[in-house]
Amino acid sequence: MLKGLFRTKPVERILAESEASGSLKKSLSAVDLTALGVGAIIGTGIFVLVGVGASLKAGPAITLSFVFAGLACVFSALCYAEFASMLPIAGSAYTYAYATVGELIAWIIGWDLILEYIIGSSAVAVGWSGYLFKFLQGFNIHIPPWLATDAWSYSHFLQTNLGGQQVIPPEIMGIPIIFNLPAMLVVLALSAILYIGIRESARFNANVVVIKLAVVLFVIIAGLFWVKPENWTPYFPYGVKGVFVGAAYIFFAYIGFDAVSTTAEEAKNPQRDLPIGIIASLAICTVLYILVCMVITGLVPYDQINHHAPISAAFGDVGITWAAMIISIGAIAGLTSVLLVLLLSQPRIFFAMSRDRLLPAWFSNIHPKFGTPSNATVLTGLTVMLMAGLTPIEVLAEMANIGTLFAFSLVCLAVIILRRRAPELKRSFRVPWVPLLPILGIVCNLTMMAGLQPQTWARLLGWLLLGLVIYIIYGARHSKLNADQA
Repeated sequence: MLKGLFRTKPVERILAESEASGSLKKSLSAVDLTALGVGAIIGTGIFVLVGVGASLKAGPAITLSFVFAGLACVFSALCYAEFASMLPIAGSAYTYAYATVGELIAWIIGWDLILEYIIGSSAVAVGWSGYLFKFLQGFNIHIPPWLATDAWSYSHFLQTNLGGQQVIPPEIMGIPIIFNLPAMLVVLALSAILYIGIRESARFNANVVVIKLAVVLFVIIAGLFWVKPENWTPYFPYGVKGVFVGAAYIFFAYIGFDAVSTTAEEAKNPQRDLPIGIIASLAICTVLYILVCMVITGLVPYDQINHHAPISAAFGDVGITWAAMIISIGAIAGLTSVLLVLLLSQPRIFFAMSRDRLLPAWFSNIHPKFGTPSNATVLTGLTVMLMAGLTPIEVLAEMANIGTLFAFSLVCLAVIILRRRAPELKRSFRVPWVPLLPILGIVCNLTMMAGLQPQTWARLLGWLLLGLVIYIIYGARHSKLNADQA
């Protein structure tokens, strides 16, 4: 068994097993994939994290933080595009690792991606609930706070002026009933859409992305008329180091383009369309991020930017109060599409790992009518519902970045390894200047990982150790690759 831990699965075998086990329904075009990428990327990062990033991490230089994080993602995106065109299989970085660095590392990456997508989905759902809460207050509609938060965050509502409404939660057997109902309901609704079919999910996402992009463009165009260049001085209030610290913090804003690769088996022409979807979505979002950051830091001095709703608050500070409602609609739409794509991605990771028997076969069940990984979709939805309903966003969000950066680094390394190990394989898209660009991607990713807090590293280590125990107890014993080579 130990000898098999680092055995790789040949690309030809991965493709053959995919065809033999039954593929997911192919219905996504390059436009659909690009929309899914944009839908996954633009959301929490630009509507929420830019506030803390600018005011406490980098100042006006937060724009350069987005440039650096975006550049790091470009290197990783090119590597993802090469693998996606060569291995159009559900599983993303997990599948790529299996073909290059062996089963054990593939398991670690798959386990790491579970952390990224489930924790990320839960954090976005909680953020969505917060924006909805504020949006409805604008119409004098108040959700009872005990129905819109978790128990740990409930004290925040008790300190807020809620217009005299009843804030004491009901009890069952002396236990207060406090949970985030809107977050749970939005997860339930989107999971139902994903269960029905990828085509319906992509169509819903495309409509939401149009609304989101319209609002982002509104922010950029309308804000340009109110920008004061003097607000950009000093540009480096936290020093040049602040640029990299800010990049590590706002990196969550870029989580999502890799989700495009998880839908590889559902792309009509994956060899051509996957690279287009990955690179185009990343390029579009990076440009929009930079422009939005320039506008926000130009509207308000960096140390006065609101931490919770930076964009709408910035417009309110310069007297454009009517814009806050439009921006809130865009934020809700943005977070909805991000949540949809994250909820779409995780079941495909379960599906790929189960097909290799590293997880029980139950996870790779395909619905006979809808052609979706139905069991994995249900499990993902239920897990995210519970976490979003009962856990504060701070605990959820701080775990996402380090896992993603870890996965990105491995994909960059895997390109170098597979170029040497199997140079003859057909690659519809090739990363230029290998190994230089993949090495630059690894360096950028490690630089941002170094800027994260020690407790974040400790939590990642704990999660990986738990995964290792599960692999030893179940995965290594049932692995299809190890069974065949025993």
